[in-house]
Amino acid sequence: MSSPLERLRALGFELPRPPEALASYVPTRSVPISTTHQLVWVAGQVPVRDGKPLYTGRVPDEVSIEVAQEAARECALNILAQAERSGGLDRVEQVIQLTAFVLSADGFGEQPRVANAASELLADVLGPAGQHSRIAVGANALPLGVPVEIAAVLLMRSD
Repeated sequence: MSSPLERLRALGFELPRPPEALASYVPTRSVPISTTHQLVWVAGQVPVRDGKPLYTGRVPDEVSIEVAQEAARECALNILAQAERSGGLDRVEQVIQLTAFVLSADGFGEQPRVANAASELLADVLGPAGQHSRIAVGANALPLGVPVEIAAVLLMRSD
C-alpha cells in the first residue's frame, strides 16, 4: 500500500512548506489523549504560498465556485503540511472534523460544494482516515481577502 505522500504525488500535488502563523497564534496545538495518541488542532489554513494569497475574492461574484474549490484544495494541502510538521502524515489516524469558511456573496448557499474539494483531497490522500465530519459556512470577511479558510482536528499516533 502506498504512503500518504506517494498518493499525494500520484494525484499531481506536492506537499508545501507549512505556512507560518499570520498573527498571534500557533499553527497547531497537540493535546495528548493517551500514551499513544494525541488530538491535533490545525488553525485555519488559507490558500497561501510564501505568505502571499494565491486567490482573493468573494464567491461566486468575484471568484468562481471552481476557483474557490482550487483554493479549498490549497487549504487542505496546508492542513496536510501542518500534520506532516506535527509528527508525519503516516501518523494521522483520523481527520475528525473540518471547519470551512467561504467568503460568500449575499444569497450564496453552496459553501458545502466549495468545501467538498478539500474533503475529497483529504480522503484521496489519507484513505478512510481522511473521512471526517464537517462544517461549511459563509463569511463576510476572511484574512487577506482569501475565498476560503479551513481548520481541522486530527487524531494522530504519538508513538
